[in-house]
Amino acid sequence: MKITINYDGCIGAGECVMAAPEVFDLSDEAVVVLKDDSPAAALHEKVRAAARACPAAIIVIEDDE
Repeated sequence: MKITINYDGCIGAGECVMAAPEVFDLSDEAVVVLKDDSPAAALHEKVRAAARACPAAIIVIEDDE
């Protein structure tokens, strides 16, 4: 899994942080911070949930398969 973010579209809702705090955080300016762009397989479902929960749909996931 490879994650990319459209930072310009971030509205700072924080849904990604709630779904996968191991992978996402928010900056002081309320913009998403990607902590790990290739998370371990154990986190993949949390990352997918974060992408689904993002109201701005800025999280892009590329699966290795």
